[in-house]
Amino acid sequence: MPKRSKKQIDIDEKKILNELRINGKKSINDIAESLGFSRQKVWRVIKNLEKNKTIWGYTTIIDFEKQGLKSYTLLIKRTMNPLDNKIGDLLTSGELSEIGPKMGVNIIDSKYVHGEYDWIISFTAEDIKQAKKMQETLNTLYHKYIDRVTLLEDLFVTRDHSILNPDFKEIKKFI
Repeated sequence: MPKRSKKQIDIDEKKILNELRINGKKSINDIAESLGFSRQKVWRVIKNLEKNKTIWGYTTIIDFEKQGLKSYTLLIKRTMNPLDNKIGDLLTSGELSEIGPKMGVNIIDSKYVHGEYDWIISFTAEDIKQAKKMQETLNTLYHKYIDRVTLLEDLFVTRDHSILNPDFKEIKKFI
């Protein structure tokens, strides 16, 4: 197979993405060495992946408990009411992500999904009272569009962003 074929480029991109997925702080030199690629090739592939937004961010995995925070998930089922332009603009403008910080809540993930629920929001808060305030605020602001909201508290994270929790054996306390 030619060295620069589309298929080979895709294979090389996947290898580099996997290295970054496992450890986003891994240096270009270390990735190149572990894959047998040149440093320049790894740098070029990463820059192209960032440019075409295959890679659209980097993150750090935090033990929120050590920060005095708890993790929560909101499962949102919307009504069949069509979204008006005002709500559509709100959802696409980023204003929605400003609601959490105003209440001391940090939104971790926000996903539009297909299934029993339509939206999933993961966030951290100091306690259940603060998490319920977030839930009530969303219900109040978007009552016309929300059929129901289920609030879940994360008890233990075994894996986050494909990384196994270093204290994963502590799960035994919960089961």
